[in-house]
Parts: sequence; C-alpha cells; structure tokens
Amino acid sequence: MADRLLTERLTPRAREIATAARTLLEEAGPAALTMRALADHLGIKAPSLYKHFPDKHAVEVELTAQMLEETAAALETAGSLTALAEAYRTYALAHPHLYCLATERPLPRAALPPGLEDQAAMPLLRVCGGDLDLARATWAFAHGMVILEIHGRFPDDADLPAAWNRGLKALHP
Repeated sequence: MADRLLTERLTPRAREIATAARTLLEEAGPAALTMRALADHLGIKAPSLYKHFPDKHAVEVELTAQMLEETAAALETAGSLTALAEAYRTYALAHPHLYCLATERPLPRAALPPGLEDQAAMPLLRVCGGDLDLARATWAFAHGMVILEIHGRFPDDADLPAAWNRGLKALHP
C-alpha cells in the first residue's frame, strides 16, 4: 500500500530523488541530507532537484510521509498491544535516522497527504479500544523508549524487554 501511495503522489523522477534522499539519510543521518549531497548522489546539478521538490523541507516531508505509511503498514497486522509495540520498536530500530527525522521535529501536518496521520495512528487507537488519550499516552511511552534506545541512553545491562512490558502493563493493566 505504501508503494501505491508513493506512486500516486510523486512523478517517477521525484520518486527517484526521494529514494536517493532516503538512502543518504539511512546511511549517514540527517546532517548528510543536503540538496547538494542529494544532487551529487544522483549525478546531477542541485538546481535540477528544485523542479521536483521546492526545497529540502519538501524532501523531508516526503520522507516523513514514507515513515508514516510504512509504520501504518507494519502495525496494521498487529493483533495485540504487545505485538504492536514490538512491530513499532522493530521498525524504528531498523530505520533510526528516518525515525528521528520524522519524530524529533514538529509534524508537518499541513504538508502530509490527507488522512495519513490518522491512518498511521489507527492500529494503536484500535488496540487502545478507541481511547484517544490512552493511545497518546501509549505512543508517548513507546516513542520515549525507542528514542532513548536509538540514542544509546540505556545502560548496556538494561533489560529493555522487561521495561517495555512493565510500561505497557502500567498503561494497560
């Protein structure tokens, strides 16, 4: 589904640019994602990029949209809170630079495809029985755990699965 939405949203050349941007981001982090580095990666001059994306922010919005689409797809099949949390953690740890780009800044809601934020939230809202406040609290817990793990803030001997279980049980007794 994410591939279908990407195809509908972008021209073939814009998809190629977004793919190259994603590669740069995933390999070297957000600081490496510049329009000049992106053009160099594609073997073109930087001004050519602006025919497809007006600025770097637009490229970052596209990458954020991809992350939301992919996490929605990854979480959609989770039938339980535990499975959903594991899928969320697995996705974030597999794509740490993309996850940080998409979640450590204000969400560019107005620039995202319509309904995408709701689509991404739906699996969590479903396992929270439609309770929006509980879903937000659960997401805040999961995001905090993931971002601390990505940034290496837990001691090496931390039992993270136990911490996840304890936190989820506290929110969902």
